[in-house]
Amino acid sequence: MFTSKIKTKSERATTAVQSPARILGLDPGYGRLGYGLIEEEKGVLRPVSYGCFETAAREDRGYRLQILRSNLLALLKRHRPAVAGVEQLFFSKNVKTALGVGEARGVILLTLAEERIPVFEVSPQQVKLAVTGYGKAGKRQMQTMVAKLLGLVSPPKPDDAADALAVAMAVSQTHRTLGRLMNG
Repeated sequence: MFTSKIKTKSERATTAVQSPARILGLDPGYGRLGYGLIEEEKGVLRPVSYGCFETAAREDRGYRLQILRSNLLALLKRHRPAVAGVEQLFFSKNVKTALGVGEARGVILLTLAEERIPVFEVSPQQVKLAVTGYGKAGKRQMQTMVAKLLGLVSPPKPDDAADALAVAMAVSQTHRTLGRLMNG
């Protein structure tokens, strides 16, 4: 049985996570929100669900954020993950894109906080390092390793889903390390 205590920044609460643990990874986007849910038991990872929530560019901004929130909330209620990982925003030359992704991240973090799901925020480099062992790995290399480590026949599609699964895998690795440190 794997148990660890994680303190979230938002509520400073202690949460016990037992094995098998469901870990949700999220690749934030305004037009596309990638999600990947894995289950970890005794160090073995298994994909549970993955995909992408999409919003139409022609729709109103507020409505698009509402759609993302509604879909995320339904996913959380259906699968009840123990923890979630959200990829941090990386520098973008396109200000409009960066603002949209920032707004989507805000909706994601608020929804997770309302559902009392502890959040790990991970950088793209941390995700690449955890999955491939190299912090500057390319997209194809990442997708290949995600498929291999999760026992999938081919890399998950769309790319946002593969990225989200990689985020969940990085959180799983962090989670295992925390568990070992806390349990001696």
